[in-house]
Amino acid sequence: MSNRFAIGDSVRVRTAFPAGHCRTPFYCRGKTGTVTRYCGDFRNPEELAYGVYDGARSAVYRVRFAQTDLWPDYDGPAHDKCDIEIYEHWLVGEDA
Repeated sequence: MSNRFAIGDSVRVRTAFPAGHCRTPFYCRGKTGTVTRYCGDFRNPEELAYGVYDGARSAVYRVRFAQTDLWPDYDGPAHDKCDIEIYEHWLVGEDA
């Protein structure tokens, strides 16, 4: 299986608010970060929650965000980061 993103790629988390189970944190939707790791291919937890156990596997990436991008009122050190593992179908390349 080929990966859509590489380490160092800038990606944006889709701004979507689907009904039902969702594993992508609300606070990172629409935000841009950098891929720091490919974590492997896993079944989609959004399908697993509804009993779909034979779905395709999807790549999961660790994406690093600046804390100040996630929380504009963040008053900690400007260099603080937050890493979130996100399924590929939630990510859009910044060149798209």
